Amino acid sequence: MATMESLIGLVNRIQRACTALGDYGGGDNGAFSSLWEALPSVAVVGGQSSGKSSVLESIVGRDFLPRGSGIVTRRPLVLQLHKTEDGAPEYAEFLHLPKRRFSDFALVRKEIQDETDRVTGRSKQISPVPIHLSIYSPNVVNLTLVDLPGLTKVAVEGQPETIAEDIENMVRSYVDKPNCIILAISPANQDIATSDAIKLAREVDPMGERTFGVLTKLDLMDKGTNALDVLEGRSYRLQFPWVGIVNRSQADINKNVDMIIARRKEREYFATSPDYGHLASKMGSEYLAKLLSKHLESVIRARIPSITSLINKSIDELESEMDHLGRPIAVDAGAQLYTILELCRAFDRIFKEHLDGGRPGGDRIYGVFDNQLPAALRKLPFDRHLSVHNVKKVVSEADGYQPHLIAPEQGYRRLIEGSLNYFRGPAEASVDAVHFVLKELVRKSIGETQELRRFPTLQAEIAAAAGEALERFREDGKKTVIRLVDMESSYLTVEFFRRLPQEMEKGGNPATAATMDRYTEGHFRRIASNVSSYVGMVSETLKNTIPKAVVYCQVREAKQSLLNHFYTQIGQKEGKQLGLMLDEDPALMERRLQCAKRLELYKAARDEIDSVSWVR
Repeated sequence: MATMESLIGLVNRIQRACTALGDYGGGDNGAFSSLWEALPSVAVVGGQSSGKSSVLESIVGRDFLPRGSGIVTRRPLVLQLHKTEDGAPEYAEFLHLPKRRFSDFALVRKEIQDETDRVTGRSKQISPVPIHLSIYSPNVVNLTLVDLPGLTKVAVEGQPETIAEDIENMVRSYVDKPNCIILAISPANQDIATSDAIKLAREVDPMGERTFGVLTKLDLMDKGTNALDVLEGRSYRLQFPWVGIVNRSQADINKNVDMIIARRKEREYFATSPDYGHLASKMGSEYLAKLLSKHLESVIRARIPSITSLINKSIDELESEMDHLGRPIAVDAGAQLYTILELCRAFDRIFKEHLDGGRPGGDRIYGVFDNQLPAALRKLPFDRHLSVHNVKKVVSEADGYQPHLIAPEQGYRRLIEGSLNYFRGPAEASVDAVHFVLKELVRKSIGETQELRRFPTLQAEIAAAAGEALERFREDGKKTVIRLVDMESSYLTVEFFRRLPQEMEKGGNPATAATMDRYTEGHFRRIASNVSSYVGMVSETLKNTIPKAVVYCQVREAKQSLLNHFYTQIGQKEGKQLGLMLDEDPALMERRLQCAKRLELYKAARDEIDSVSWVR
């Protein structure tokens, strides 16, 4: 059977663990604040000087909150009460001072004030950053309370003009949550219709399903008046009964009257009051604490299925993130070498996917062959090289002192060789263009290899090794394409020129024609035309063979052996060197540590819930 203490104590422990990881409600605390928000808690809401602090101290049974005029509570105080065994010592702990226990509650008050000033300064400014305080005592019930700054209507000196709106927005960030129980504090010596707490509660909880009304300062009402209309629900009805509280008087506070004595005086006040005697059993701070604790237990019991579902979902998400971030690396050299090789293979798979079309980028290589290379070939300056003036000059120089008799063979060869040399530029440019694409794909593949993101040093090593390999492939590619161009220059296709005289015969006697215009402009134009036709034929050939050479020397090699030399190098490294390669990004290590802590927290919370046999 689950007792009240076990249920609320469980929630307290989960909330405390959430708090330690920075996962708490009331602000933007990241994706993991959802567990805190799913757990019920009690927000204490009231106007300034409504008696909020006195109510909290009465529930705790200790004088520990700062006092004064104006805004005293300037940061939310998340107060977790933990009931201990009878006779156990009372002490308090702050989240920001986890290793220090406070047994002197006067020092607790001072620390709250100092911690508030640390964030807000010694001014009247407010801050949404909460202070987290846990109190362990046999005189409390298990409960989580959030003390919020008192609602106000006007700014005082040292405060921004928007202070009223700022405080209200801060309070709303807590009470808007459906799992928040609202403890609305109103002073009895003021008209309930003007209560700031009730006004706000009505807006966020119009049916009053999660609002507890608390009426303070009953003993300070004018003589002959009472608050029965409010306490009995006639002035403003809530789903839960109103609770009246009699706080310590200022004289009691000045005399440091013990809270236990104050509780006894409060009981006596209601028991002997002619107005409230019939309600005495349901009045006072002790009754309020038990009422809240009992209600909190019922809310927790109702929320357990949804909390369990949220925890299981969060565990799945965290497990997935841990897989994404990667598990801790082993320390022995063999395991480190295996890890490095697996990471390299993961990168290599993605790189090949880019080349083979599984990922974008490889198509840019085809773009080099289909667009850039043909465009470069078309732009070659053959018109200038095969102009009549240049053809005449080259042919004349090739003839020397004895002019050619029939056809200027040496002139033809020089013109063709000179033309073919122009193909070197586009051939090498194709190699460089593909090299650039491959380098870019290496960079993208490293970035897309999720497993590598943990290891910036290994990323750099792989990038460097791949870059060196691509440089080697580029050199081989350039040598090969230049060799293709040189092959065309070294041996001309004779059959092409053997067809030329036959074609001329169709139009007349070639010998007669040669004699008539051997040195005329028409003769040199015919030579230029013949050379141009031959160069065009070679251009078509190279347009097909250059891509083959580039793919064979660069793309194929990149797919098959991009990291082969790197594999040989790392196989020769010692354990320390391998460990340096697996040096992780500190930010990622911190992220994994936080993720692991949250995962541990959620699993512990699930185990605690599963260990309790819930009563229906």
